[in-house]
This record gives sequence, C-alpha cells and structure tokens, in this order.
Amino acid sequence: MDEDALYDAADRERIVAEPPKRVAAPERTPFERDRARVVHAAASRRLAAKTQVVGPQSDDFVRNRLTHSLEVAQVARDLSRALGQSPGASQPDIAETAALAHDLGHPPFGHNGEGVLAELATDCGGFEGNAQTLRILTRLEAKTFDRDGRSVGLNLTRATLDACTKYPWRRGEAPAGPSTGKFGVYEDDLPVFTWLRSPGTGSPENGRRRCVEAQIMDLADDVAYSVHDVEDGIVAGRLDLTTIDRPAVWETVRGWYLPEATDAELDAVFDGLRAMPSWPVARYDGSRRGVASLKNLTSDVIGRFCGAVQEATGTGPFVRYRADLVVPEQTRLEIAVLKGIAAYYVMESADRRRLQQRQRELLAELVAALADRAPDVLDRPFADDWAVAADDAARRRVVIDQVASLTDVTAVSWHHRLVGR
Repeated sequence: MDEDALYDAADRERIVAEPPKRVAAPERTPFERDRARVVHAAASRRLAAKTQVVGPQSDDFVRNRLTHSLEVAQVARDLSRALGQSPGASQPDIAETAALAHDLGHPPFGHNGEGVLAELATDCGGFEGNAQTLRILTRLEAKTFDRDGRSVGLNLTRATLDACTKYPWRRGEAPAGPSTGKFGVYEDDLPVFTWLRSPGTGSPENGRRRCVEAQIMDLADDVAYSVHDVEDGIVAGRLDLTTIDRPAVWETVRGWYLPEATDAELDAVFDGLRAMPSWPVARYDGSRRGVASLKNLTSDVIGRFCGAVQEATGTGPFVRYRADLVVPEQTRLEIAVLKGIAAYYVMESADRRRLQQRQRELLAELVAALADRAPDVLDRPFADDWAVAADDAARRRVVIDQVASLTDVTAVSWHHRLVGR
C-alpha cells in the first residue's frame, strides 16, 4: 500500500485552506511544506540562544536548544524510516517536523525558566513549554490569517499539529504518572486544539492518547536528551563515566524518574550499559581520540535504544492512531539511568543551583517590570496583543508570551535595561 494514501484529506487539512504551490518540481507534499515552515520560523532561530543543559554562552561545543532539536529530528526521522516507511513516505516528514518544533515553546533558561513562568502565570492559565509550542505554531508565529483577521500561526496541517502535541490535554487533566504536571494547551487555545483533535479525523476514542508520530517524537527526544546531556556533561568536565557515585546517582534517578527502582535494579541496568564495547575505560581527556571515542559511544547508545524499540514495535507502515510505539522496559530503564547521571552531576551541582536561583530572580523581576510598563516596552506584536486584551489575565498572558519569546541573552539585556542591575 502507498503509505501516503494512509493520510486522508482530513489529515492534510489546514485551519485556513491554501491552494497548492508549484515552486519546485516535483511539487512538495503538504507535510514537506509544514517542515519548511518550522525550519524557517523565527522561533526556531531563537532556539540557538536558549539553554539546553549547559548555557549556550559557556562553550562552543555544548548543545543549545536548536542543536538539540536538530538531533531529535534526525533520530525521529531515522526511527520513522526504520519502522517500515519507504524513503518517499510522509510519516518521516511529520515526525521530523514534530521533533523540530518540540522545544519552540521553551522560555529563557530552559526548564528553570519554565518553572518560574508557571508560577507567575497561575492566574492566567499557567505556563507549560508544550502548550506554548502549540500557541506559537497556531498563533504567535504569524504567517497566515483567517477571514476575521486573526493569526493562525504557521497554518500547519492537522496531522502535523497533532504530532507536535506531546501532552494532548488541558492543565489539570493529565493522567496519573510522571507527566502529571504537564499539559499541552491553554484555555484560550482550545478552539484550535479541538479542531486538530476533532472526531472523524482519525483521532482516538481515548482523548489523551497520542498519535504514533507524536510518540516517535517523544521517544526521539528522550533518546537524544539522555545520551547527549551525558555527552555535554563529560565534555564540560562535570562527570566521568568511569567513576559514577552509584548510591548518590540512584537517589537522583528515583527522585526524578523511577521512584520504585531499587539499587540492585539500577546496578543491573548500569552494568548492562557498561558492558557495551564502546563504554569508556579511561577519563575523557579532550584529545581527538577521546572525542572520537565519545562520539562512537553516543552513536552506539542511540542505536541500542532505537534498535530495541524497532524490534519491539515491528514493521509498519504505522500512521496516526493505527498503532502505538512499543518501548521495552529495559530501554526505558536505561534511558532513565542516563538521564539521572546527567541530572546528578550537572543539574544538581551547587554552582548550577546558584545560577538557577539568580535566573529565577531575573525572570520574575523582568515580568514585573514589563507588566508595569506595558505596552510601551513590548515588541510590536505583543503590544498589539496587549491593546486588544480583554482583562488583566489576558494582559498577563501577553507579558508571559513576550518573556517566553526571549533568548537567554536578550532576557539578561532586557532585565539590565528595564530593571537596571
């Protein structure tokens, strides 16, 4: 069967209908156009100056949100292809676009900044990076307007927007589990969320189920996050895989990811990883040989994770809600252990905690200054939003949108200009 035939007219539908564009031969598919729109979005460029784990200004080698997104996109595309898609099929385009877009909603200073804005936005619907991504794609990143003159953002197809929806529920509606505090849509973005999840378009009977393309994006993010954050920590001199403090790290793994895991279980998982031929036997020294060895390790671990998922899931093609990704329990545990190693040695370090505290203070002061002096100090699009905001909560949302759009560097410079210290 032609895999593209599995995506029907509803999957390809846009909020505002657009005629086909013949700008190249052969003509691009709707999903290829979606990918191009995300690549060219200003919000994508801003990711280059937003924190991934180590601040982007600290080292030329470590990852920022943009390079992380590119790596997630590569993993998502390769995994999608491996699951039975032909080279010209559309699902790899959709999964790749979702991966490219998955972090667009992150504010300055990564998850630390996200927590601050969530606290400051309590009275206007909260803040969540994934909900902000949907808002950017369907409202803030202006490309297309509807008949009433409202921005519909990049006007992506229904299938692509659904693939970008990592948490398909509103605030407070999350199922029990590790993502309890996560959500994917603000109340004032419900109309477009309802449209992209509407019945009769392949949406699931279980309203909180994710399409398989979103599952691929989510796994690719976990794989890249777990492997590359460890790599960045090694290069930054913060951790050494040959001398892991297991008891301390396992406490972090339980606190962040696997609350029920025992030391014996985590020891067995880590020993399985250490048995890989490319696992380091000496401390990273920054030499060309050291760099090559580290790259070989990251490649092998990514292959290990994706190969296990491919084998467990089987051969497709898989699209929308016709299948689910199968992640073996061993793979889930191995990913969590690597995440925990990075969390303990990088995110929980004393110097990072001090930096994060100052970042939180800076963002809180910046939000207060903008709220006090808006709309004069807002960028033009947000000043326009402020002018038509119906109440204080809507105006608060405009300020949160403005701050979330800033990079790490611009947040600091705006704070210096508006707060003065």
